Amino acid sequence: MSLYVIGIDYGSDSVRALLVDTSSGRELASAVVHYPRWSQGLYCEPGRDQFRQHPQDYLDSLEQVLQALWQQAPAGSSSKVVGLSVDTTGSTPVAINSAGVPLALLPEFAQNPNAMFVLWKDHTAVAEAAEITAAANDYAARAVGPNYLQFIGGIYSSEWYWAKALHVLRQDAAVRAAAYSFVEHCDWITAVLTDTTAPADFVMGRCATGHKMMWHQRWGGFPPNAFFTGIDPVLDGFATRLNADTRTSDQTAGRLCAEWAQRLGLPRGIAIGYGAFDCHMGAVAANVRPGVLTKVMGTSTCDITVASPELLADKPVRGICGQVDGSVLPGMIGLEAGQSAFGDLYAWFRDLLSFPLQLLGQSLTPAALEALQAQIIPALSLEAAKLTPGQTGITALDWVNGRRTPDASQRVAMAISGLKMGSQAPHMFRALVEATAYGSRAITERFREQGVPVDSIVVIGGISKKSPLVMQICADVWNCEIAVLDSEQSCALGAAIFAAVAGGVFPTVAAAQAVMASPVCQTYQPNAVKAAVYDRLYKQYQQLGDFVNASVAVESQGAV
Repeated sequence: MSLYVIGIDYGSDSVRALLVDTSSGRELASAVVHYPRWSQGLYCEPGRDQFRQHPQDYLDSLEQVLQALWQQAPAGSSSKVVGLSVDTTGSTPVAINSAGVPLALLPEFAQNPNAMFVLWKDHTAVAEAAEITAAANDYAARAVGPNYLQFIGGIYSSEWYWAKALHVLRQDAAVRAAAYSFVEHCDWITAVLTDTTAPADFVMGRCATGHKMMWHQRWGGFPPNAFFTGIDPVLDGFATRLNADTRTSDQTAGRLCAEWAQRLGLPRGIAIGYGAFDCHMGAVAANVRPGVLTKVMGTSTCDITVASPELLADKPVRGICGQVDGSVLPGMIGLEAGQSAFGDLYAWFRDLLSFPLQLLGQSLTPAALEALQAQIIPALSLEAAKLTPGQTGITALDWVNGRRTPDASQRVAMAISGLKMGSQAPHMFRALVEATAYGSRAITERFREQGVPVDSIVVIGGISKKSPLVMQICADVWNCEIAVLDSEQSCALGAAIFAAVAGGVFPTVAAAQAVMASPVCQTYQPNAVKAAVYDRLYKQYQQLGDFVNASVAVESQGAV
């Protein structure tokens, strides 16, 4: 009898479930459910960079997506499932009480955004991130201890766990009084399924702790309590309540509890693997290995590769989002980088152009309005494809949501130069696509500068399938071949691969990958002539970035 596994992928807007046959790697069925509260824009204030998600969205959507999965799957599939693993966006933490319950699930906090999950792209904690970076540098300069940021790029980001926790604790006295700890989404949902949310039972995965929470084996887990209280006394005790015994995703976190077995229509007691971030598991589905960079292209991008411990030894890679033993593949150092906006930049421009349509709201039905908006990017792409590199004279930065890497900064903003009266919407759109390609090239160059080889690039995610224009411009800007993964649900497939190992079907991740990893469906080749032009234009992108960086530095000094 064939054995099946399920991968659950929590994205920014929706949750996806994928059923996979472990004997062949065949994807048997998939389903997608959008978060209802998030879809209404609840608890978010984009003007303040506040993006919060209600834990009930995650629970309800999980149940609904499994119900939808069984409607697509062959009859009797649920009885053949032996394992399930989860990936999520991150860093996306939430405050919990001493019983391990997210505060927003309590009646008194049900409508309080500070009691909810703080989504990865929430940038309300820019000031707190800067304080953490300064404290780590000062700690090391005074030889009190090591620099606790050395293995996560040297700069702490407002997108990460401790900055978000500190911001919430400072902003909300009620949450501060009730909060016992903060947990990441990928670790919490895994604990929910295994009924181990109580702090005494709670064990975290290596991925989130290493890349976002300053966990490292060199200092035996997390920085000491004194480091955090030196930043702000409101952090007193939070680090000491974290279990430093973290686990890689190939290990079994526990067994599916009775309540969730019934709610999901699955056998009680199947294996649940430790959770991780979406991009890390997506890279596993793409057969990531040393020298191969996997780019997950969605609303933002995550860039993942691995290196042997012998290659890096204890050398920190500057300006990335972490290097963590076992965060991607057991026994390898997982390295993460990425862009804070990719598809989000295109969506921003679409929404900007569609403002006049909003004025016609009374004469257009919601469905008609949505249909018109859906035509904007395809139409722009057709016209932008007719332009040649450099023809528009426009240079843009991709920092509309800050910069994740190289060198994290959420203080920087997008800039556009070269606009003239003749500049048209397709000209600007092409410049934005080129900007995202330039931002990605900067990441690849940083890896290589720091001694991490990048010999080939594999891309996954919706944009890689939907936009030949974006992919060809990327191939030309990067001046390398790009391989596009076949699977439509690569991150969920990566989770399913880990579920197969946790469920005992395969002894190692490599063995599971050999059967289950996705093949390549398409490649893009660079155009040598265009690549040469883009080498020159990339320098203009860098110069514009230097100007913005310098302006932000001056503003910061003035604020002090």
